[in-house]
Amino acid sequence: MAKKKSKKAAEKQAAQATATGPVGKVKELIQFFEESKVEIKKVVWPTRKETISTCVAVLVVSVVIALYLGVVDLALSKVVEAILS
Repeated sequence: MAKKKSKKAAEKQAAQATATGPVGKVKELIQFFEESKVEIKKVVWPTRKETISTCVAVLVVSVVIALYLGVVDLALSKVVEAILS
């Protein structure tokens, strides 16, 4: 038994059929930018203080991880050197 198409699916298919060619693509592009503009207005951007504090946190975590990996690498290289010599 074939399923009936929903109204939205039928409208989407009809829109795709009429959106062929360069004119249809330009209309799609314009619609995309209009929808993007609406979505950008909904964004809550962080304050300067929030941005600085998160950047500092990222830098601190990066340095701590780099130091940890450096120490582990040094220890493992000494272990391998001791085994091979």
